[in-house]
Amino acid sequence: MLKLYDVEVHSRLLLGTARYPSPSVLAEAVKRSKTEIVTVSLRRETACGKAGGAFFELIRELGVRVLPNTAGCHSVQEAVLTAKMAREVFHTDWIKLEVIGHHDTLQPDVFGLVEAARILNGEGFQVFPYTTDDLVVAERLLEAGCRILMPWCAPIGSAIGPLNPMALRAFRANFPDVPLIVDAGIGRPSHAATVMEYGYNAVLLNTAVAGAGDPAAIAEAFALAIAAGHIAHGGVPLEPREMAVPSTPVIGKAVFT
Repeated sequence: MLKLYDVEVHSRLLLGTARYPSPSVLAEAVKRSKTEIVTVSLRRETACGKAGGAFFELIRELGVRVLPNTAGCHSVQEAVLTAKMAREVFHTDWIKLEVIGHHDTLQPDVFGLVEAARILNGEGFQVFPYTTDDLVVAERLLEAGCRILMPWCAPIGSAIGPLNPMALRAFRANFPDVPLIVDAGIGRPSHAATVMEYGYNAVLLNTAVAGAGDPAAIAEAFALAIAAGHIAHGGVPLEPREMAVPSTPVIGKAVFT
Protein backbone atom coordinates (compact mmCIF):
# COMPACT_ATOMS: atom_id res chain seq x y z
CA MET A 1 0.00 0.00 0.00
CA LEU A 2 1.09 3.57 -0.74
CA LYS A 3 0.25 6.17 1.91
CA LEU A 4 -0.09 9.78 0.74
CA TYR A 5 -0.76 12.01 3.72
CA ASP A 6 -3.56 10.08 5.47
CA VAL A 7 -4.84 8.21 2.41
CA GLU A 8 -3.80 4.69 1.44
CA VAL A 9 -3.99 3.53 -2.20
CA HIS A 10 -2.96 0.37 -4.01
CA SER A 11 -1.87 1.85 -7.34
CA ARG A 12 1.48 3.64 -7.58
CA LEU A 13 0.49 5.37 -10.81
CA LEU A 14 -1.05 8.85 -10.73
CA LEU A 15 -2.56 9.88 -14.05
CA GLY A 16 -3.05 13.29 -15.60
CA THR A 17 -6.26 14.11 -17.46
CA ALA A 18 -5.17 16.68 -20.08
CA ARG A 19 -4.81 16.36 -23.86
CA TYR A 20 -6.61 13.05 -24.41
CA PRO A 21 -8.23 12.61 -27.84
CA SER A 22 -11.69 12.25 -26.24
CA PRO A 23 -13.36 11.77 -22.86
CA SER A 24 -13.99 8.11 -23.68
CA VAL A 25 -10.28 7.53 -24.32
CA LEU A 26 -9.45 9.16 -20.99
CA ALA A 27 -12.00 6.98 -19.22
CA GLU A 28 -10.58 3.81 -20.80
CA ALA A 29 -7.01 4.80 -19.89
CA VAL A 30 -8.04 5.33 -16.26
CA LYS A 31 -9.84 2.00 -16.24
CA ARG A 32 -6.99 -0.04 -17.75
CA SER A 33 -4.29 1.61 -15.66
CA LYS A 34 -6.27 0.93 -12.45
CA THR A 35 -5.07 4.25 -11.11
CA GLU A 36 -6.84 5.57 -8.03
CA ILE A 37 -5.72 9.20 -8.36
CA VAL A 38 -6.02 11.62 -11.27
CA THR A 39 -4.76 15.17 -11.51
CA VAL A 40 -6.99 17.95 -12.80
CA SER A 41 -6.14 21.50 -13.80
CA LEU A 42 -8.83 23.83 -12.54
CA ARG A 43 -7.59 26.70 -14.73
CA ARG A 44 -7.71 24.64 -17.92
CA GLU A 45 -11.13 23.09 -17.41
CA THR A 46 -12.97 26.12 -16.06
CA ALA A 47 -11.75 28.02 -19.11
CA CYS A 48 -13.79 25.58 -21.24
CA GLY A 49 -17.13 26.81 -19.90
CA LYS A 50 -19.85 24.18 -20.32
CA ALA A 51 -17.32 21.64 -21.56
CA GLY A 52 -15.54 22.05 -18.25
CA GLY A 53 -18.69 21.08 -16.38
CA ALA A 54 -19.03 17.94 -18.47
CA PHE A 55 -15.41 17.11 -17.77
CA PHE A 56 -15.89 17.38 -14.00
CA GLU A 57 -18.91 15.10 -14.27
CA LEU A 58 -16.79 12.53 -16.12
CA ILE A 59 -14.16 12.64 -13.38
CA ARG A 60 -16.81 12.06 -10.72
CA GLU A 61 -18.15 9.07 -12.67
CA LEU A 62 -14.69 7.48 -12.80
CA GLY A 63 -14.78 7.02 -9.03
CA VAL A 64 -11.17 8.06 -8.48
CA ARG A 65 -9.62 10.53 -6.05
CA VAL A 66 -8.91 13.96 -7.54
CA LEU A 67 -5.59 15.75 -7.06
CA PRO A 68 -6.19 19.30 -8.33
CA ASN A 69 -3.15 21.11 -9.65
CA THR A 70 -2.04 24.69 -10.22
CA ALA A 71 -0.70 24.05 -13.74
CA GLY A 72 -0.04 27.23 -15.68
CA CYS A 73 0.56 29.41 -12.62
CA HIS A 74 3.64 31.61 -12.85
CA SER A 75 3.45 33.42 -9.53
CA VAL A 76 2.85 32.69 -5.88
CA GLN A 77 -0.35 34.73 -5.89
CA GLU A 78 -1.75 32.84 -8.90
CA ALA A 79 -0.90 29.45 -7.42
CA VAL A 80 -2.39 30.20 -4.00
CA LEU A 81 -5.61 31.61 -5.48
CA THR A 82 -5.98 28.63 -7.83
CA ALA A 83 -5.43 26.20 -4.95
CA LYS A 84 -8.15 27.89 -2.90
CA MET A 85 -10.58 27.75 -5.82
CA ALA A 86 -9.76 24.07 -6.37
CA ARG A 87 -10.49 23.27 -2.73
CA GLU A 88 -13.96 24.78 -3.09
CA VAL A 89 -14.70 22.98 -6.36
CA PHE A 90 -13.37 19.53 -5.48
CA HIS A 91 -13.84 19.56 -1.70
CA THR A 92 -10.32 18.35 -1.02
CA ASP A 93 -7.29 19.73 0.80
CA TRP A 94 -4.97 17.99 -1.65
CA ILE A 95 -3.18 20.22 -4.15
CA LYS A 96 -0.42 19.52 -6.61
CA LEU A 97 1.52 22.77 -6.42
CA GLU A 98 3.18 24.13 -9.54
CA VAL A 99 4.80 27.55 -9.82
CA ILE A 100 6.42 27.74 -13.24
CA GLY A 101 9.55 29.83 -13.60
CA HIS A 102 10.88 29.15 -17.10
CA HIS A 103 8.73 29.32 -20.22
CA ASP A 104 10.76 26.90 -22.35
CA THR A 105 11.61 24.13 -19.89
CA LEU A 106 8.63 24.76 -17.57
CA GLN A 107 11.11 24.39 -14.73
CA PRO A 108 9.60 25.30 -11.38
CA ASP A 109 10.31 28.67 -9.81
CA VAL A 110 11.71 27.03 -6.69
CA PHE A 111 11.73 30.27 -4.69
CA GLY A 112 8.06 30.90 -5.42
CA LEU A 113 7.30 27.23 -4.89
CA VAL A 114 8.65 27.24 -1.35
CA GLU A 115 6.80 30.46 -0.52
CA ALA A 116 3.50 29.18 -1.93
CA ALA A 117 3.95 25.85 -0.14
CA ARG A 118 4.46 27.63 3.19
CA ILE A 119 1.29 29.67 2.68
CA LEU A 120 -0.86 26.71 1.64
CA ASN A 121 0.42 24.38 4.33
CA GLY A 122 -0.39 27.12 6.84
CA GLU A 123 -3.97 27.17 5.56
CA GLY A 124 -4.52 23.45 5.96
CA PHE A 125 -3.69 22.20 2.47
CA GLN A 126 -1.89 18.91 1.90
CA VAL A 127 0.67 19.95 -0.68
CA PHE A 128 2.23 17.81 -3.43
CA PRO A 129 5.00 20.14 -4.70
CA TYR A 130 6.34 19.74 -8.23
CA THR A 131 10.04 20.52 -7.86
CA THR A 132 13.47 19.93 -9.35
CA ASP A 133 15.94 17.34 -8.05
CA ASP A 134 17.72 19.99 -5.96
CA LEU A 135 18.32 18.73 -2.42
CA VAL A 136 18.37 22.17 -0.81
CA VAL A 137 15.01 23.09 -2.33
CA ALA A 138 13.63 19.77 -1.10
CA GLU A 139 14.79 20.56 2.43
CA ARG A 140 13.09 23.95 2.28
CA LEU A 141 9.83 22.37 1.09
CA LEU A 142 9.88 19.93 3.99
CA GLU A 143 10.57 22.79 6.40
CA ALA A 144 7.58 24.60 4.86
CA GLY A 145 5.35 21.71 5.90
CA CYS A 146 5.26 19.44 2.84
CA ARG A 147 5.20 15.70 3.61
CA ILE A 148 5.53 14.57 -0.02
CA LEU A 149 8.00 15.62 -2.73
CA MET A 150 7.55 15.38 -6.50
CA PRO A 151 10.88 15.84 -8.30
CA TRP A 152 11.10 15.90 -12.08
CA CYS A 153 13.35 13.56 -14.05
CA ALA A 154 13.25 15.77 -17.17
CA PRO A 155 11.23 18.76 -18.43
CA ILE A 156 7.45 18.39 -18.61
CA GLY A 157 6.28 16.58 -21.72
CA SER A 158 9.81 15.92 -23.01
CA ALA A 159 9.51 12.09 -22.74
CA ILE A 160 13.29 11.95 -22.33
CA GLY A 161 13.33 9.83 -19.21
CA PRO A 162 15.79 10.19 -16.32
CA LEU A 163 18.28 12.89 -17.34
CA ASN A 164 20.31 12.70 -14.14
CA PRO A 165 20.13 9.26 -12.54
CA MET A 166 22.77 10.20 -9.97
CA ALA A 167 20.68 13.13 -8.76
CA LEU A 168 17.53 11.01 -8.55
CA ARG A 169 19.36 8.35 -6.55
CA ALA A 170 20.81 11.02 -4.25
CA PHE A 171 17.35 12.49 -3.76
CA ARG A 172 16.01 9.11 -2.69
CA ALA A 173 18.98 8.47 -0.39
CA ASN A 174 18.67 11.84 1.33
CA PHE A 175 14.95 11.51 2.04
CA PRO A 176 14.47 7.82 2.88
CA ASP A 177 11.27 8.35 4.86
CA VAL A 178 9.54 10.85 2.57
CA PRO A 179 7.10 9.62 -0.10
CA LEU A 180 8.66 10.56 -3.45
CA ILE A 181 6.69 10.74 -6.70
CA VAL A 182 8.55 11.26 -9.97
CA ASP A 183 6.66 13.87 -11.95
CA ALA A 184 7.49 15.01 -15.50
CA GLY A 185 9.79 13.81 -18.26
CA ILE A 186 8.95 10.11 -18.38
CA GLY A 187 8.12 8.85 -21.86
CA ARG A 188 8.23 5.07 -21.80
CA PRO A 189 7.25 2.31 -19.39
CA SER A 190 10.93 1.36 -19.12
CA HIS A 191 11.67 4.87 -17.77
CA ALA A 192 9.01 4.38 -15.09
CA ALA A 193 10.39 0.97 -14.14
CA THR A 194 13.87 2.49 -13.83
CA VAL A 195 12.90 5.24 -11.38
CA MET A 196 10.87 2.78 -9.34
CA GLU A 197 13.95 0.55 -9.13
CA TYR A 198 15.72 3.57 -7.61
CA GLY A 199 13.24 3.30 -4.74
CA TYR A 200 10.69 5.97 -5.68
CA ASN A 201 7.19 5.46 -4.35
CA ALA A 202 5.09 6.39 -7.37
CA VAL A 203 5.06 8.02 -10.81
CA LEU A 204 2.78 10.74 -12.17
CA LEU A 205 2.15 10.70 -15.93
CA ASN A 206 0.16 12.70 -18.42
CA THR A 207 1.72 13.41 -21.82
CA ALA A 208 3.33 9.96 -22.12
CA VAL A 209 -0.14 8.40 -21.95
CA ALA A 210 -2.41 11.03 -23.49
CA GLY A 211 -0.07 11.56 -26.45
CA ALA A 212 0.44 7.87 -27.25
CA GLY A 213 -1.09 6.15 -30.26
CA ASP A 214 -3.20 3.98 -27.95
CA PRO A 215 -3.44 5.80 -24.61
CA ALA A 216 -5.34 3.01 -22.84
CA ALA A 217 -2.78 0.37 -23.82
CA ILE A 218 0.13 2.58 -22.81
CA ALA A 219 -1.57 3.40 -19.49
CA GLU A 220 -1.83 -0.31 -18.74
CA ALA A 221 1.80 -0.86 -19.78
CA PHE A 222 2.93 1.91 -17.44
CA ALA A 223 0.96 0.44 -14.57
CA LEU A 224 2.63 -2.92 -15.07
CA ALA A 225 6.10 -1.36 -15.41
CA ILE A 226 5.65 0.69 -12.24
CA ALA A 227 4.53 -2.36 -10.29
CA ALA A 228 7.48 -4.37 -11.66
CA GLY A 229 9.98 -1.65 -10.74
CA HIS A 230 8.59 -1.42 -7.22
CA ILE A 231 8.84 -5.18 -6.72
CA ALA A 232 12.34 -5.22 -8.23
CA HIS A 233 13.55 -2.54 -5.81
CA GLY A 234 12.38 -4.63 -2.90
CA GLY A 235 14.16 -7.65 -4.34
CA VAL A 236 17.51 -5.79 -4.52
CA PRO A 237 18.61 -6.31 -8.16
CA LEU A 238 22.23 -7.12 -8.99
CA GLU A 239 24.47 -4.12 -9.60
CA PRO A 240 26.36 -3.93 -12.93
CA ARG A 241 29.75 -5.68 -13.04
CA GLU A 242 32.80 -4.91 -15.12
CA MET A 243 33.70 -8.56 -15.67
CA ALA A 244 31.81 -11.67 -16.66
CA VAL A 245 30.75 -14.02 -13.88
CA PRO A 246 29.86 -17.60 -14.88
CA SER A 247 26.35 -18.65 -13.97
CA THR A 248 27.53 -22.26 -13.74
CA PRO A 249 30.27 -22.86 -11.09
CA VAL A 250 33.60 -24.06 -12.40
CA ILE A 251 34.58 -25.75 -9.13
CA GLY A 252 33.08 -29.21 -8.78
CA LYS A 253 32.09 -29.63 -12.44
CA ALA A 254 32.29 -33.05 -13.99
CA VAL A 255 35.59 -34.03 -15.64
CA PHE A 256 35.75 -36.65 -18.35
CA THR A 257 39.01 -38.52 -19.01
